[in-house]
Amino acid sequence: MNTQDIHIIIKTLGCKLNFSESAAIEQKLTAKGYCVSHDQEFGDIFIINTCAVTSMAEKKCKQILNHIKINNSHAKIALVGCFGALEQAKFCQHVDVIFGNKNKMQVVDWVEKITQNQAVVFEQTNDNTFFSSYSIHERTRSFLKIQDGCNYHCSYCTVCIARGESRSDTIENVLNNAKDIVNHNIKEIVLTGVNVGDFHTAKNEYFVDLLKQLIKIEGLQRIRISSIEPNLLTDEIIQLCVNEEKIVPHFHIPLQSGNNRILKLMRRRYPRELFAQKVEYIKAQIPHACIAADVIVGFPSETDTDFEDSYQFIQQCDINMLHVFPFSARPNTPAAEMDNQISSPTKKQRSLQLIQLSEQKKHAFYIENQGKIYPVLFEHKQDKGFIFGFTPNYIKVKTKYNESLINQIVDVKLEELDKQFIFHIKNI
Repeated sequence: MNTQDIHIIIKTLGCKLNFSESAAIEQKLTAKGYCVSHDQEFGDIFIINTCAVTSMAEKKCKQILNHIKINNSHAKIALVGCFGALEQAKFCQHVDVIFGNKNKMQVVDWVEKITQNQAVVFEQTNDNTFFSSYSIHERTRSFLKIQDGCNYHCSYCTVCIARGESRSDTIENVLNNAKDIVNHNIKEIVLTGVNVGDFHTAKNEYFVDLLKQLIKIEGLQRIRISSIEPNLLTDEIIQLCVNEEKIVPHFHIPLQSGNNRILKLMRRRYPRELFAQKVEYIKAQIPHACIAADVIVGFPSETDTDFEDSYQFIQQCDINMLHVFPFSARPNTPAAEMDNQISSPTKKQRSLQLIQLSEQKKHAFYIENQGKIYPVLFEHKQDKGFIFGFTPNYIKVKTKYNESLINQIVDVKLEELDKQFIFHIKNI
C-alpha cells in the first residue's frame, strides 16, 4: 500500500512536552511519506498521546477512544504516553498497541509494520535514555524538549512513575535542534520538560548554562521557559532574564498550595516563603514580568482554614494569573490513600474562588500595562476575522486579520482592552 494513501491522525493530550513528542512522531512519519493530521475526524490509524496528570485527562482519552470506535471502526489505534504506560491492563482490549514513554517512538516502526502487513512484535523497555523532540508545524513558536522524567515524587503525582527518573539532553544537541528550528523561520522557542529546572548534563552543565548558550544563536528572537520549580529558579536565571532580551519576562512557577501544612503533605520541596521571595525578587528586577502559578485545591485533609490561608497568601502575592486544578486522586500515589478526601462540591467551590481571583489579578496586570508599547509576535491562526499574538510578558492582543502579519514581530501600543481580557489593536 502506498504510504500517501494512509491517513494518520495524532491526538495529543496534556502538557507541552507531549506536544513536542507528538511533533517528533509526526516528523518521522511524514518523512516516510505518510499523511498526518491532528484535527480530522476520519483516518486509517490513530495515535493517541496520553496524559495521566488528572482524571479529566483520563476522561478525555476515553472519549476519544469511544469516538474512534463509533466513527472509525476499521481504524488501527495506538495508545502512547503516560496514561498508556500506567493503565495498560485497562486498555489492552480496546486498542491495537500500547507504548509507554520510554518506547514511545517505536510507534513509528509499528505503523510501518502494520501498513506493510508485517508481523508486529514489540517488547516493553525499561531503557531510561533521553530522546529529543521539537515541534515545527506551529510556524511562530516551537516546543523544544530539553529534559524528561522527575525525581521529586510529589505525593499526588504519577509522572515520576510514568516517565521515570530525571534525565536531560546534551547542550550540543539542544543547540543543534534550536538552530534547526530557527532555520524553519520560527522566532520563539518554548523550553519544555517534566522539570526543566533540573536540567543537568554529564559534564555538570546546568539549566542556566544552557540558557547562556541558547541566547547566542543567531536568528533566535525569543526563549520562553514553560515552567520551573521555585526551588530551582535561581537568582542567576532571573538576572539572565534581566540582562538578555531574548529570554522573555514570563515565569510559570508551580505553587500548588499557599499553606505550608498542605505543601508538606504534597511533598513539595519548598515552603511558601521561598515562593514569595522568588516573586518579590522577580518583580523588583522586572516590574512588567508576568508570573503565573499552578494551584491544586481540595488536597486531602485541606480544611476551610487551610484553604483560606492559601487564598490569602495568593491574594497578597504579586502573581498575575493562576492555573487552578481540583485535586484528582491518581492510582498508586500516596495522596490517593490519604484520609479525609475532600468532596467534589467543596473542590468545585474552592476552584471557582481561585479562578475568580485569577481573573482579578490578570485584569489588574493588563491594566498596569495599558498604554505601554511592546513587541508582539503574531500567530497564524484566524478567528472571527482577527489575528492574535503575544507580548514577551504574555499579554494577548488581537487585530484585524492580515496575512502579512503572520510570524512577524511588531511594536504595538496596548490601548483598548475588550471583555475577554485581550487588547484590541486597531491600527498597525
